[in-house]
Amino acid sequence: MRRLLPAMLMCATLPPAGAQPAADLALVHGKIWTVNEARPLAQALACRAGRIVAVGSDADIHPWIGGATKVVDLHGRLVAPGFNDAHVHFYTGGRNLTSVQLRDARSPAEFRARIREFASKLPLGRWITGGDWDHENWSPAELPARQWIDGDTPQNPVFINRLDGHMALANSLALKLAGITRQTPDPPGGAIVRDARGEPTGVLKDAALEAVNRVEPPPTPAEIAEALRAAMRYAAENGVTSVQDMSAAPEILRVYQDLLAAGELTVRVYGAQPLASWQRLGGIGLHGAFGGDKLKIGLLKGFADGSLGSTTALFFDPYLDAPQTSGLASDEMIPESKMRDRILDADRAGLQVAVHAIGDKANHLILGMFEQAERQNGRRDHRFRIEHAQHLRPEDIPRFARLRVIASMQPYHAIDDGRWAEKRIGPERAKGAYAFRALLDAGAVLAFGSDWFVAPMQPLMGIYAAATRRTLDGKHPEGWVPEQKISVAEAIRAYTMGSAYAAFDEHNKGSLEAGKLADLVVLSDDILTIPPAEIARTRVVLTVFDGRIIYQR
Repeated sequence: MRRLLPAMLMCATLPPAGAQPAADLALVHGKIWTVNEARPLAQALACRAGRIVAVGSDADIHPWIGGATKVVDLHGRLVAPGFNDAHVHFYTGGRNLTSVQLRDARSPAEFRARIREFASKLPLGRWITGGDWDHENWSPAELPARQWIDGDTPQNPVFINRLDGHMALANSLALKLAGITRQTPDPPGGAIVRDARGEPTGVLKDAALEAVNRVEPPPTPAEIAEALRAAMRYAAENGVTSVQDMSAAPEILRVYQDLLAAGELTVRVYGAQPLASWQRLGGIGLHGAFGGDKLKIGLLKGFADGSLGSTTALFFDPYLDAPQTSGLASDEMIPESKMRDRILDADRAGLQVAVHAIGDKANHLILGMFEQAERQNGRRDHRFRIEHAQHLRPEDIPRFARLRVIASMQPYHAIDDGRWAEKRIGPERAKGAYAFRALLDAGAVLAFGSDWFVAPMQPLMGIYAAATRRTLDGKHPEGWVPEQKISVAEAIRAYTMGSAYAAFDEHNKGSLEAGKLADLVVLSDDILTIPPAEIARTRVVLTVFDGRIIYQR
């Protein structure tokens, strides 16, 4: 790979004195994909004081180059706006980078061995969390059990999550600390998985996770900062300059503020609070998207259901491989009027509402609640969001556009879940899975993200997934549900301008235009012209945040 070498250009002439200030950074001799419909392509751009000041040809940018300007010769490489990940769990993702790695464990034996090795290096009493295991990688795809790991973790509580975050395995010590026994009933919106004798296996689903979460020691501010720094490094490596953090609890927001004050924040954050706690923000009159260019709040997130992998996504019809269930409504939906009233009240207070919905019934119900909110609270720029919007009935797809509901989706899930989804829901329901093409054709706005820690925070892999729909197991070379593919340009837009729109930021970022924030990414290959299947090999070679280079390969 040819390395970018920022170097000072030797200029025959400099701008006349007083004509204009020099740029801090100039990128020349490239292919600038602006995501600006008025001028989609350019050759060069200049940045000053954290903003783009000019986009055009090399000749247009030449007057901005002064003696102190850092000039990057792109050698024809593609530049795009910095990626804006519309759905992440930033602290958890950063914390998991330093925990046991189970995502690619290919068998129960490898799963156990990795936990054994990790536990052997820990002090007694230290919790083991994270993991991101996926039993669908195993054959047969059986759920793990506490007995697999108890012998290796007798004095270390273990609570390791499945990669979707809707199911986790606790060892016997963690169950004991949480007070979970065979007599413990399933909580509303959750399930305690039990063996044939009625004993808990250690696997907990959705609302049942909270019993262990309550007894896990809270992280210290220093631990949160360490995790966020790791997350920011990972973001920079992947060209992510903005995130919409779906788990920005108050203690995490405080550390974001500390990092901002110290000049360490290298990603722009829109932090979401739980919808159930809407009064915490609404009670003081705070509205959606409140804050500055680097840290904002005012987004609320609720849950309508669970996940497909945990068989807790809520469908109208039963699962094919678990016919005893159609999924679980979240405890926030029991009764449904609880969710409806929270949406109505939070929206009336001027806050932005986003709701996690995976199954077709969950999506149908939340669309109806958003429709009722607009009818009762009046038509305005609500920017309601459905997070994931994974499985849709055909009749619900046009409702996204008609109700102006943003489909906040994570395309990597399609090539991951597509390996096994049809054994759960069958080919007919799969036609409405990750319906990128149908949603765009209906006029809906797509905002793309990763759902990291659930999936890698790698926008290039998300673009690859949206454009190819090739599943990770290689079994769908033409794409799983190929009629839902979209173009690479459309996928880039969803990761930039679509995500900016989802956060009320389209006038400030999402495209490369004069006056907008100077966040951008340089790629090793021109993903607009190479075969989409080759995008998986493309890498980020330069990331610019706030007008300065924060990562270079």
